[in-house]
Amino acid sequence: MMISQFWIYLGVSVLVIVTPGPDTVLTIRNTLLGGRRAGISTALGVALGQATWSLATSIGIVGLLVAWEPTFIAIKLAGAAYLVALGVQALWAAVGSKAANPIWTGSKTGIRLASAAALRQGLLSNLGNAKMAVFFTSLLPQFVPADAPSLMALLALGLLFSGMTLAWLTAYAVGVSVAGTLLRRSAVRRAIEGVTGAVLIALGLRLALEQR
Repeated sequence: MMISQFWIYLGVSVLVIVTPGPDTVLTIRNTLLGGRRAGISTALGVALGQATWSLATSIGIVGLLVAWEPTFIAIKLAGAAYLVALGVQALWAAVGSKAANPIWTGSKTGIRLASAAALRQGLLSNLGNAKMAVFFTSLLPQFVPADAPSLMALLALGLLFSGMTLAWLTAYAVGVSVAGTLLRRSAVRRAIEGVTGAVLIALGLRLALEQR
C-alpha cells in the first residue's frame, strides 16, 4: 500500500469510527452503569467483534454472507432484535427494577453492570451489525496492494480498524467515567437510561428496515 493510500484509509476509518452508532451508545450506557471497567469491557467486546469480521472477510466468508441474501437478512434481523432488546431493557431499568437481572451485581455505589456482561454485549452488538459485513467487503479491498497477499493485507487493515475503534471507545469510557458520579445519580441515571433505551430501539429498527 502506498503511503498516500494508507493515510486515506486512516482518514476514512476515523470518520467511520467517530460517527456515533450502536457501539458508541452501548459503551456510554454501560460505562454509566458499571463504571470505567464495564465501559472498557464493552469497547473490547466491540473490537473483538470487528476483529472477527476482519478475519471472516480475509478468508472470504463475509463475501459469501453478503452475496447470499437470506443469510445476510437473518444476521441483520438478529442484530436488530438484539439492539431492540437492549433498548427495552434500558427503558425498563429507567422505570422498573433490575434486581432480578443476572447481569447486574451489587457494589458499594449501587447496582452495577458486570464487566463480563458488558464485554458480551459489545461483542454481540457488533457481530449482529450486518452493516459491518458490507463495510469491510466494500472498503478494505480498495486498499490492498496488487502485489500483496490479499488475506494478510485484509486482515491487517481490519485489525488496524479494530484497534482504532478500541482506542476511541476506551477514550469515551474514560471520559464518561470521570463524570460518572454526577451522571449516576438516580434521577439523572434514569433519564439517561430512558434516552439510551429509546436510541437503541430506534437504531435496531433502522437496521432492520434499511436496505444495504
